[in-house]
Amino acid sequence: MLRPYAAARRTLSVADKLYEINWGLVLLITIIASIGFAMQYSVAGGSWDPWAGKQLIRFIVGFGIMIVVAMVDIRVWMNFAYPFYAASLLLLLGVELMGMAHLGAQRWITLGPLELQPSEPMKIALILALAKFMHGQSVEDISKPLRLLIPLAMIAMPAVLVALQPNLGTTIILTLDGCSLLFLAGLSWWWITPVVAAVAAAVPLAWRFVLHDYQKARVMTFLNPESDALGAGWNITQAKIAVGSGGAAGKGFQIGRAHV
Repeated sequence: MLRPYAAARRTLSVADKLYEINWGLVLLITIIASIGFAMQYSVAGGSWDPWAGKQLIRFIVGFGIMIVVAMVDIRVWMNFAYPFYAASLLLLLGVELMGMAHLGAQRWITLGPLELQPSEPMKIALILALAKFMHGQSVEDISKPLRLLIPLAMIAMPAVLVALQPNLGTTIILTLDGCSLLFLAGLSWWWITPVVAAVAAAVPLAWRFVLHDYQKARVMTFLNPESDALGAGWNITQAKIAVGSGGAAGKGFQIGRAHV
């Protein structure tokens, strides 16, 4: 039998669901995006091309999708959480078996006319699946070893498959997303503290035996961009030049410059 709130939630009109949206958050997102449009318009010399116009169209489409998703009952998304996770995991396996390689990385798979990078939907699928699993657990259950194995396996499987592509950045995102949900669900510090210590201790070993040369180069370039200012360190160097020439407030609207 549905609880009174749940029963009432199903009978809400479209107007009621729109009213329930956190419009303050929506306004904040819109303001931040608008600042981005203005900056792109400015650096293009007062033109919507080549950046601001395309970005505005993407934002409008994404904004509409966001509102529609927000209006759908959360239980609908929870019902699809496990199938969505399973499908995303199968696509990641498909990448290993028949994925396309590009610039030394095998991250895409072809589905008919579409080229898909399965690690992207997995970012959402993992969060939904973990949320559904932990919703049915008590705070005490989350820290029980046998119960904890399930969410850890749900995090590890896609993380390992993405790491094999290789895609270190997305691997870190998936791992941190999953661990953050475990923390929010009430995972005991008796688990968190030794795991953090173990990860810190494993960093030198990962540097020596796990990371590829180009991944090491990215880290070294971040620490010392001047070592390859016209190559790998170009973006960081230009960012420092921008801050140095424009200061905290910048040079002014449409006064800055960009390389198109």
